[in-house]
Order: sequence, then structure tokens, then C-alpha cells
Amino acid sequence: MRQADQLSEFVRTALSDGRSRADISAAMTQAGWSVGEATSAMDGWAESSFSTPVPRPRPYVSAREVFLYGLMFVALSMTTIYLAQLGMALVDLWMQADPVTDNDNYYYNGNYLMSQIRWAIAVLVVFLPVFVFLNIRTERTARADPAKRRSLVRKWFVSIALFVSLVVILGNLIYTIYALLNGELTPQFLAKAGLVAVIALIVIFNFRDEMKDRAVATV
Repeated sequence: MRQADQLSEFVRTALSDGRSRADISAAMTQAGWSVGEATSAMDGWAESSFSTPVPRPRPYVSAREVFLYGLMFVALSMTTIYLAQLGMALVDLWMQADPVTDNDNYYYNGNYLMSQIRWAIAVLVVFLPVFVFLNIRTERTARADPAKRRSLVRKWFVSIALFVSLVVILGNLIYTIYALLNGELTPQFLAKAGLVAVIALIVIFNFRDEMKDRAVATV
């Protein structure tokens, strides 16, 4: 039996015997458990006048959801990466050298950029609908059954997506400041930096409600 389960069983037995929560917490800390461990074990049981202790809902892990959110995470990653690549290629194509004064580079770069654009579009045609479909499906499932929001896999997926997005925004900000100090803040650079920031903000906006009043649970 895991230590967390041992503590939970101890609390359940003590509450059944009529012990007060203060006495139970004190007994656990005196035995060497930390205050956090004792509090977590106590929080697993609702305060109720019912004679038998009532357990609170607990996070869970489902193999099916590992597959579902794993696929959703891959689809989100591919969508954001290639959406950024598509946008950057379009910016370069729009701001590349004048075809009159730099004919050779214009057509070489143009062919390369068009290849990037075609590949990015091909990836987005596959992965964007997959992400949209899975995102809508998981939201509908969670609305129909709020218990699904206690999924540890779901919480970790949202946390990682938000973490990566915030890191991208901070890194983008640092690079922009560096370019400004280095005298490299061109319109082309600003357009690309803005594009990356907008994509990251869209991800954060999409998942913002998931983190409200919800701490990331641990097993």
C-alpha cells in the first residue's frame, strides 16, 4: 500500500472513531509526517455530519486519456510550429529582395519559401482538424461529465501547453530586446516576433479557463 493510501486509511479510521481533525493532524505530524502530507490526507475526506467519513473526489489517470491527450498534444505542437513556419515564410516572401535589382536571389529564395509554405500547409491540413476535433470533443465530454476535469492527464496537458507558451513569449521578448540593443530591429524581424507572440497568446487564451482555481494535482 502506498504511503498516501496508508495515511488516507488512517484518517478514515480515526474519523470513524470520532476523533477530531485537529487531533488526527497532530497525531500524524507527531509520527513524523509533514504538515503538508497531513493536510493532504485530511483534505481527502469531506467535513460532514454523516456518521461514516465521506471521501472527496480524487484525480485519476486513464490509459485511454493518455492516448487521447497525447495525440492532442502532438497535434497542438505540430499546428503551432508549422503555423509559425507558414507565417514566417509568408513574411519573408513579402519582404524579400526586389526581383528587379536582385533577380537571382529573388527566384532562389522564392522557390525555397514556396516549398516551405507548401509543406507547412500540408502539415496544417492534417493536424489542425485533428486538434480542433479532439479539443471540441474533450470539452463536450467535460461539460457532460465534470468528473473528467479531474483527470491528471488533462491537467498535465494543459499545464505543459501553458508553460511552453509562456516560455516562448518570454524568449521572444528577450530576443526582441536583444535585437533592439543590437540595432537589428527590422520590420521583418518585428513581424516574425509578433507572429510567434500571437500564436503563443492564442494557446494561452484557449486554455486559460482550465487553470482557474485548479492546482496541478500530483499522485
